[in-house]
Amino acid sequence: MATYSFQDVQANIVGPGAAFSIGAGAAASEEGITIEATGDKNTMTVGADGEVMHALHADKSGTITVRLLKTSPQNALLQAAFDAQTLSSALHGKNIITVSNSAAGDLHVGRDCAFARKPRVVYDKAGAMMEWTFHAGKIDSMLGTY
Repeated sequence: MATYSFQDVQANIVGPGAAFSIGAGAAASEEGITIEATGDKNTMTVGADGEVMHALHADKSGTITVRLLKTSPQNALLQAAFDAQTLSSALHGKNIITVSNSAAGDLHVGRDCAFARKPRVVYDKAGAMMEWTFHAGKIDSMLGTY
């Protein structure tokens, strides 16, 4: 029987003003980290006679979303990196984000990553999460086996 634990998930961001962990041990919220492709890898066109044509797209872009508890010290580090990187286009979109699961052998590497926006800040009864979204120019993934 295979077992999953977020404790096996390592994630890091490296870029201008940033070089730190954002995975297990960084006070991730229950929702954790999401890696998602931006678009489809294929377009299918159906001809007038019913024959089909597939068009393979070179697009490897995607979104990486990191969700941290409001009390995570990584929020201050991410905010400082956001502030530095959005001062100039010379620093923008130059992050590399890696997410891996050592138990499963999974590895995702996002290159040319830019902060999509500042996170929504909520002050509520229980202390909300901070959701940091990055647009990745290219995401290469390898899924291992448990």
